[in-house]
Amino acid sequence: MPASSDRAASAFGGTHESVNRDDVLAAARRIAGRVHRTPVLTSRTLDAELGAKLFFKCENLQRTGAFKIRGATNAVRQLPRHVQAVATHSSGNHGAALALAAREAGLQAFIVVPSDARTSKRASIARYGATVVECEPTLAARAATLEQVVQDTGATFVPPYDHPHIIAGAGTAALELLADCGPLDQIWAPVGGGGLAAGTALAADASEVILAEPELARDAKDSLEAGELRPALPPRTIADGLRTGLGTLNFDILQRNGCRALLASESSIEHWTERIAQIMKLVVEPSAATTLASMADNPGVVSGRVGMLLSGGNL
Repeated sequence: MPASSDRAASAFGGTHESVNRDDVLAAARRIAGRVHRTPVLTSRTLDAELGAKLFFKCENLQRTGAFKIRGATNAVRQLPRHVQAVATHSSGNHGAALALAAREAGLQAFIVVPSDARTSKRASIARYGATVVECEPTLAARAATLEQVVQDTGATFVPPYDHPHIIAGAGTAALELLADCGPLDQIWAPVGGGGLAAGTALAADASEVILAEPELARDAKDSLEAGELRPALPPRTIADGLRTGLGTLNFDILQRNGCRALLASESSIEHWTERIAQIMKLVVEPSAATTLASMADNPGVVSGRVGMLLSGGNL
């Protein structure tokens, strides 16, 4: 997270507090009834194509169309009572999730959105009642605009991914997956900022967590292999939800839990986005299809009973 965003986050709490599996369990209780318990689907066709028994956790069918409502709801429900407004930066899914969570808590929401965000995602944020504030499509512009919004409105910054409350909320998807399917040998999750990946690592119990990342936004793989957080290069991937650099707290969690990241090509991401629609009749965004793309691009890794987190369906 950029330094100015760290300053904006101060009212919400530090971004480097500890978080563990108990926090994921507490988040599950806190958000129960406020988010969907999304279905887990299977496909014999895809099992045969990829060589494993796959269980698809369909967060594309979640409220706001993505897993992000889990972390946003968990975070908003823990804000001090004096807070009247929240703010964040988002290319789409976290912004929509925070807008809805804030509306249901009776709070205002201000969402800083880069000018290159998908029109459909921008419209979704506005539909849930938030004020959309546009900025240039750079991390520096996001941070500067967010800090100005916080100063002007007094809103409390709710981080999109690198905070214990967000991570714990995101981890509830894997918690449900395991409860519904029983023990899994592996769980595959897409990784961008790392909230879903880190939450999954905390919830995974004995399952190996494998991260799927576009080869054009590969900072998680580079960071985990180097043993230190590496800066993200300007991302060019079609998986717009994974263009964010890996967060510091998320990196620490992923490294501590021995997670590894595998890459997916752009052509493979496009193919599997279409293939999921063709075979499973599910609309998923490229970020979600990155799990299958990474699996297909790295043959021999997948094994046994495997959970697949379909992170969202907002095109």
